[in-house]
Formats: sequence, structure tokens, C-alpha cells
Amino acid sequence: MIIGVLKEQAPETRVSLVPEVVAALVKMSVTVWVESGAGVTAFFSDKSYSDVGAAIKSASEIRSSADFVLTIQASNVGEVKDGAVIMGVVQPLFNPDLMNTWAKKGYTVFSLDTIPRTTRAQSMDVLSSQANIAGYKAVLLAAYQYCRYFPMFMTAAGSIPPAKVLILGAGVAGLQAIATARRLGAVVEVFDTRPAVKEEVMSLGAKFVEVEGAADASKAGGYAVEQSEDFQRKQREKIHEHAKKSDIIISTAQIPGRKAPILITKAMIEDMRDGSVIIDLASVTGGNTDLTENDKTIMHNGVTIIGNSALAATASSDASKLYSKNVLNFSKLIINKEGGLNLNYADDIVKGTAIASEGKIVNERVAALIK
Repeated sequence: MIIGVLKEQAPETRVSLVPEVVAALVKMSVTVWVESGAGVTAFFSDKSYSDVGAAIKSASEIRSSADFVLTIQASNVGEVKDGAVIMGVVQPLFNPDLMNTWAKKGYTVFSLDTIPRTTRAQSMDVLSSQANIAGYKAVLLAAYQYCRYFPMFMTAAGSIPPAKVLILGAGVAGLQAIATARRLGAVVEVFDTRPAVKEEVMSLGAKFVEVEGAADASKAGGYAVEQSEDFQRKQREKIHEHAKKSDIIISTAQIPGRKAPILITKAMIEDMRDGSVIIDLASVTGGNTDLTENDKTIMHNGVTIIGNSALAATASSDASKLYSKNVLNFSKLIINKEGGLNLNYADDIVKGTAIASEGKIVNERVAALIK
């Protein structure tokens, strides 16, 4: 079997496989083709791939001949070989028509952003591995943009109080943001609709902000769920109370397949201190503020609002390494000892990640979106 790695289009800087993982796949009797220049923006040269057994090919050669095509962004795929397998972060709930088109062309599609969030699947969870980096980078970006210190300083010229950071969402990105902000000396408060994360938040040295009446998310596979209107009202009031005292807000709240919930209104932003900073990691799905614009930095009433859902790509080398390890671990479920394809849909991880197979959509949520 030939696995082909396509070069991502700007502004994406990551690559689906790093040389270390290519070497592991070659040992599994898999032939690996890498598009020339695919790893350059992640600081992996063509030579680093050829040295471990990969063949350097053109995009057209990979698309026309590879049995298994790896890409990160769905828009990067194009026309591939009949019956090929496509794997990446293709966001099927936001691209149902494209998924249907691929199914009709006979492609088998796996989307790594739909991997079940179970213990066995942790080593394959690309959302978690990339969110970890995003949470870290969000705090560094905030510290760079912020007009004051993060830690408390006591000097001969006077004392500087520590920055107050409010983090909305205690998932992987939020937890890493807590740890990073605390290391920089900030005072951190955290809001999440899931009471179960309170212990983790407090163990990192942050204060947990509670709102009673949240919908049960225990059966949502580790993802957030939509909340009632009454809860949302109480949530907005509580967040407003804490936002106006915060210097930095990092928002991470998203619901799979839905527009990101608005947690920070224009009125809240206008109550914040001049010089405050908001980093919105949910900007690609609409953002958690009324004013967020994806891939843009705006200033409103003295508050800087940065919409960036692609912060993981700013650490392109390590982000690619982690993503690549996720790909390898998942691939072991569908590649046999001879290096061929073995699609075992009885495996809950394989089934949960599959979007299209044998000419039809096999994911129920995606199928429901197709008109």
C-alpha cells in the first residue's frame, strides 16, 4: 500500500507525517510518498524524509496513484485515485456536502476530529494534542499583547499587581492555558459548564467559577453540550461579573458541529479595563464573543480581541510531531502486518472515525445534514 502525504496550503504550516513516523510506517511494510516541500514549514526537509525511506513525489503523482492520502485540511485534497482512503481533520459536520461528494466518488474517508474520546483512543486524539499547544500559545500571545506584567513585582518604584486571567472552558486547551498562566505568575479563574473538571482546575492553582443548573455532559464523549436558556442567562451574568475584573480572557468553548456559543457580549467587553486582551480560540466557528473576527485582531473600547483558532500551527514542528503520532497510532488499527489495508468497522474507534465507505456516508450525524 502507498501512503501519500500532501503539502498543506498556506496559512497551514503543519505536515501530516514527520520523518520519525515515516520510518515507523516503512517498518510496517508501507510505502510512503511525500510531496516535495511538504515538511518545509514544519522544518523537515525533503532529505530528512528520503533518509528514512520515503519517496519524494509531486502532488499529481500522489493524487493519481496513492492508495491512502494524508492531509490536514479538507480543502487540500482535490481529485485523488478512485477508491482511495482520505484521512485528515476534514470537519465533516461543517462540510457535509463535500463528504457526500467524496462518498459518491467511492473514497473511504476518516476524519480524525471525530475520534471517540475514550481512554483507548487518547493516543490518537488530534483535537487534544493540538489543543494542548493552542492553550499554551494563547497565554504567550496574551502576555505579548498585554500592556502590563503578568506576575506580581515589588520594586523600589512601587508594586505591580499580578494579571487576572479568566479562562472560559477547562478542556485540554483551557487546562494548558491555566498551567501556563500560573507559571507566568497570573491569578487565574476558570469557568466551565462541567462540574467534574473543578478538581483538575483547582489542582493547577486556579479558582473554579460555578454556575448551577448545567446540562449533564457526562454522556457527550468528553465534548461540551448545549445549555438551557435559563442556564445561559445565569452563565452570562456570572461571566460578566468576573470579566469586568479580568485583564486577560482566553475563551475555548466549542460544541462539535455547531456555532460556538457567545459567552462574552459587547456590553461585557465595554466593562473591561482599558488594555485588556481577549484570545478567542473558537473564532473559526464564530467565536465566543459578539465581536470576534476569525484570523483578525481588533480593538474595541480599549480591549484587544484576537480571533485565532489555528495557534497550534504556530508551533509547527512539535504540532506536526504530535499530530503525526496520532496518525500512526490510528493507522495501526487499519493496517495489517503485510502493510495492507484492514478496515475493521467492528472496532469502535475505526467506526467512530469513519465518515464514508463503500459509496455512502456511514456517520449518522453527517448523514442527517445532507439534503
